[in-house]
Amino acid sequence: MSKTDSKNKANYHHGDLHGSLTQAASLLIQENGVDALSMRKLADVVGVSRTAPYHHFKDKNALLCAIAEEGFRLQATIINSVSDDCTKDVSEQFAEFVQSYIRFASEHPAHYDLMYGGSIWKQKQASESLQKAAYDSFKQWLNRIESLQQQGFLSADETAIRLAQVTWGTLHGLCRLANDGVYINQNDVLEMGLTAARLFMLNGAAGSQNTSCSGGIDQASSPSSA
Repeated sequence: MSKTDSKNKANYHHGDLHGSLTQAASLLIQENGVDALSMRKLADVVGVSRTAPYHHFKDKNALLCAIAEEGFRLQATIINSVSDDCTKDVSEQFAEFVQSYIRFASEHPAHYDLMYGGSIWKQKQASESLQKAAYDSFKQWLNRIESLQQQGFLSADETAIRLAQVTWGTLHGLCRLANDGVYINQNDVLEMGLTAARLFMLNGAAGSQNTSCSGGIDQASSPSSA
């Protein structure tokens, strides 16, 4: 019996069955993988009839898309808090942003795998709302990169879109190394993230004055967010 099977079904709030289903499904995926998840199994774990999940999700793919969307919202809440700390300069904020991204992936592996993995995207089964959530997430990252370039903290030798792709790709690669078990010590991955942040900031930051609240890395400082 898995940890999820042994969970007291009373812990799931049927007044919010939608939330209970996504919560239980995330745990099942984390323990056994996407392929082991079924709507029937999910209903049994939550303690509802086997038709109840279909009142909220038309099929398994719709459920997976909902979990991925939830992941994007949760990730944004956690990572955006870094931009609100006006006591730290831009370089420190960027480094903490990188570490927050890596920690999110490590602490929410089921969400992260669905947000960026092949279970949905490779099969070309992303819902319209999930596509929008993914687009908005990357657009926010692009706005941050543009802002840092304009302030002189990142190199302007590359276009903002290419630099955004490369920096995000680097972060994603580190997260995959950690979540796939290649590196089991999270501190090593966090240190690699800090090294990557320093390397990206090196050229642009040289000769630039570190400021915090005057611009920071918040997407609102970029004209692209208008």
